[in-house]
Amino acid sequence: MTRSIDYGTLMHRAMRGLIQTVLGEVAEHGLPGAHHFFITFDTRADKVDIADWLRQRYPEEMTIVIQHWFENLHVTDEGFGITLNFGNQPEPLWIPFDAVHTFVDPSVEFGLRFESQDSDDDEEEGEDEEFEISETAEDKPRTEAEVVSLDKFRK
Repeated sequence: MTRSIDYGTLMHRAMRGLIQTVLGEVAEHGLPGAHHFFITFDTRADKVDIADWLRQRYPEEMTIVIQHWFENLHVTDEGFGITLNFGNQPEPLWIPFDAVHTFVDPSVEFGLRFESQDSDDDEEEGEDEEFEISETAEDKPRTEAEVVSLDKFRK
């Protein structure tokens, strides 16, 4: 049996750790400057704890915004809890990091996306989600570096 380095799993862990660190800092010190987050998560994932009416309204996926009003943000190794306001109704949420699909901070144009992949080749339990990297260094021909302005993509 050949061994190889599982870069997908390592990236997955590192990116989840980054989210944990950022949210931990916000829990301790508050949101700095114009930073705010859009976090999309799978409402069906194990250990997601949201109100029944929210689960009915968002049966598969939900995006929350952490910006102006939030309370009780607490972060653990497994996930984070937060109370958010939904139509003047505070609701506590528990979101495991493994349920997170996207984490975006538009104030600095930063974002992470985790994509689910069902693989028949690799049926290891719990290995159906990974951080996807579209191209490896071996697949891409070496060329000169190119600077691309994001302004042309803005509306």
